[in-house]
Amino acid sequence: MVLKAGGIYKSYGQLDILKGVDIEVGRGEIVSIVGKSGSGKSTLLHIVGTLDAADRGSLEIVGENVGAMNSRQIALFRNKHIGFVFQFHHLLPEFSALENVCIPGYIGKGNATDIEKRAKELLDYLGLSHRLQHKPTELSGGEQQRVAVARALINKPDVIFADEPTGNLDSGASSDFHQLIRRLCDEQQQTFVIVTHNQELAELSDRRLTMRDGLLFEH
Repeated sequence: MVLKAGGIYKSYGQLDILKGVDIEVGRGEIVSIVGKSGSGKSTLLHIVGTLDAADRGSLEIVGENVGAMNSRQIALFRNKHIGFVFQFHHLLPEFSALENVCIPGYIGKGNATDIEKRAKELLDYLGLSHRLQHKPTELSGGEQQRVAVARALINKPDVIFADEPTGNLDSGASSDFHQLIRRLCDEQQQTFVIVTHNQELAELSDRRLTMRDGLLFEH
C-alpha cells in the first residue's frame, strides 16, 4: 500500500470541507477523484500530499506515519517520496527545461552528474530531448506539462499527485497527457492520484472516486 489515510477532517472557520475521508491507494494504481467545484477534492489532495495538515485523521505513505513528523521531516519526506503536477505548471521561468527538472534532485542533495543524467533520460522518454535548453516561455502548454511530469519523476517518487493536470491544455495535449499517464503506470508501475474534471482522464483511471458532501464514494 502506497497511501492510506483515515478519518480525514478539515474545516475552514465554520465551513466543514472534509468530514471523515478514508482513502487507500496501491502501488501502480491510477486513482482519480472527481466531484463538483468546491467539494473538497483539492483540499484532500493537498492533505494527502503533505502540503497541508488535516484537523484530525491519520496519514501513512509507504508505511510511514506522516502525522508523527515535524515540518522539516515532512519536507524531506515529500522531496524523496512524492511528486506533484499542477494545472499551472509552476516551472521557474528563468531556468531551462533541463534545469527545472533537476531542481528537486538538487534539493534532495543528490549527485549533480547523476541528477542531470536522469533528467535528460526522463525528458528523452517524454519526447523532449530536443527541448532541453528551452525556457518555459519557449515551450507549448503540452511541452510545459511534460517538463512538469519529468520534474515530478526525478526523485523516483512512490506517488505523484496531480491537481487538474489537463485543465490548461487543449484537447490534443490533454489526450497526449492521458496516454503518458497510462504509459508511466504500465511501464514503470508509477502510482498516480489525480483530481480532475476531465471525464476522459477519470475513465482512464483504475479507480474513480467521487467527492460529495465531504466524503469519498467509489464507483
